[in-house]
Amino acid sequence: MLDEFEVVSTEGNERVAIDRVGAAVTSLGLPAKRLERLKTAVGEATMNAMEHGSEYRADRPVAIRVLTGDGAVRVQITDLGGARPDAEHEIPDLEAKLEGLQRPRGWGLFLIESMVDELRETSEGSQHTLERGLRLKEADDGDA
Repeated sequence: MLDEFEVVSTEGNERVAIDRVGAAVTSLGLPAKRLERLKTAVGEATMNAMEHGSEYRADRPVAIRVLTGDGAVRVQITDLGGARPDAEHEIPDLEAKLEGLQRPRGWGLFLIESMVDELRETSEGSQHTLERGLRLKEADDGDA
């Protein structure tokens, strides 16, 4: 474990999570582009956890764990919102959104999935965790 901490569920605290995760993985030597991808995914997932899981309630912090092993870094973001309904995630379509055929929101999970190599979602009791993983080195994705 590289770091474990909580952030209060208030708007803007995703920056705290981004900065702290960035500092925690410094020693891993991630290429700059991969580090930025990880930080973007962490920021978006933290915002989602604060909004949808914790409902921006200060008494329901978001817990973050940064782990490494097996050639990857994994960040677990846990809120107290419980299990999410099993719903198909709509793939965002910019033209459909502009035409009002899709709701304007809904980019979060799509963005997170685009930024990381692995994405897992688990729920246990009142806890909902989104874990994203990023290989430390990837030769074929242009991020070297």
